[in-house]
Amino acid sequence: MTSRIRSAGLIALGVVAGILASLNFQAIADRNARLPLPVEELRAFSDVFDAIKRNYVEPVEDKKLITEAINGMLSGLDPHSAYLDQEAFKELKVSTGGKFGGLGIEVGMEEGLVKVISPIEDTPAYKAGIKPGDLIVKLDDTQVKGLSLNDAVKRMRGRAGTQITLTIVRKGEPQPIVVTLTRAEIKVQSVKSKMIEPGFAWVRVSQFQETTADSLVRHLETLFKQGQMKGLVLDLRNDPGGLLYGAVAISAAFLPEKALVVSTDGRTEDARKKFYTVNEDYLHGLKDDVLKTLPAAAKTVPMVVLVNGGSASASEIVAGALQDHKRATVIGTQTFGKGSVQTIMPLGNNTAIKLTTARYYTPSGRSIQAKGITPDLIVEELGATLARLRESDLTRHLQNGQERDAEKQPRAKPAAPVSGEQQRPVELGSKDDFQLQQAIAFLKGEPVKGLQPSVAATKPPAKAN
Repeated sequence: MTSRIRSAGLIALGVVAGILASLNFQAIADRNARLPLPVEELRAFSDVFDAIKRNYVEPVEDKKLITEAINGMLSGLDPHSAYLDQEAFKELKVSTGGKFGGLGIEVGMEEGLVKVISPIEDTPAYKAGIKPGDLIVKLDDTQVKGLSLNDAVKRMRGRAGTQITLTIVRKGEPQPIVVTLTRAEIKVQSVKSKMIEPGFAWVRVSQFQETTADSLVRHLETLFKQGQMKGLVLDLRNDPGGLLYGAVAISAAFLPEKALVVSTDGRTEDARKKFYTVNEDYLHGLKDDVLKTLPAAAKTVPMVVLVNGGSASASEIVAGALQDHKRATVIGTQTFGKGSVQTIMPLGNNTAIKLTTARYYTPSGRSIQAKGITPDLIVEELGATLARLRESDLTRHLQNGQERDAEKQPRAKPAAPVSGEQQRPVELGSKDDFQLQQAIAFLKGEPVKGLQPSVAATKPPAKAN
């Protein structure tokens, strides 16, 4: 019996060694040069595997032990690297198309608990008042502590119409908040728009999906047909990101041709790239250029980009590109700071790993990671009472790579609420949307209210040449 178990340990050692070799094979530029395997550490793994098989209180399948070992390797790196089993890998591919089942929240892991990064608009979580920074401590009767992020996400997802009860700890609330949500088929409308007043339009991008660029063009066509456009607000608040080529396409809609949008830098040649406003960098296999019917005036209309602490990843790429090229004025609050590249590496059997392979840099060379985009004009949300969660708050977050103390930069102090009514979430794009009203005022050359003392507005952005 003991010999069989030790043989199983040696087999596990070989499996892990094979996995490491496979990952190393994909991760290096020179496919023929492999780093030596850490034999002593792998022997320790084999000993632990052997001890569990012989002594754990209940029998454990080899597959579960190996899977959990892979989970541990990846989750120990940073908050965004993860193992994707068959179900998670399938959900990832479906969700980028803008349709999936669940509650509608972007989440991460913080000290063993699920932390809300941003609720997605018009979803059960958003309508229930789930807020960025909320800690989910219990899913129905199951404690989150001890679950992996993938396991927690699996429990939150399910068939439309089924219910789940979340127990939430929120800063400033003396007691946990218990809320029951009904799962729904999440169909994210990634682009919305409307005319705020004659000549001034609002376009909202809530997530970067496969169809986002095409949808943006259709919205802009409709808006520009309504008369002379004097100013445009691109709203990226609470946009958790999405597809990189979607961000390049949205940037290309407003920037000159062949302008640098973003660069990436990592250890391998594949991780060191530059993305420009050229169709080969955003078509992603499509034959027709989704921007070919874009109104020409979109390249020159005065613009404001609205951001906040919920603007992450792809939305930070767009904001940084338009800011660096002086194409738009960025207004709002410091963004989330998720400036790292995750590469999906299939492992076979419909599983994969999501591995952080590079950092994003704006056209001027600024690292977004753990810092984010600093607005040109800092205007807080009216009635905001809590500091938002940021990338730098996540355990084991990847460092900025440029600025040692980037994560320690001061945060804007939330504005004091004027009344109880204003503490409720404001519908973005509505007449009560304070930040949007200030963006319109800026475009009209009027005074901007709520500016932080160290920042002063000058004049509306000039038209691009």
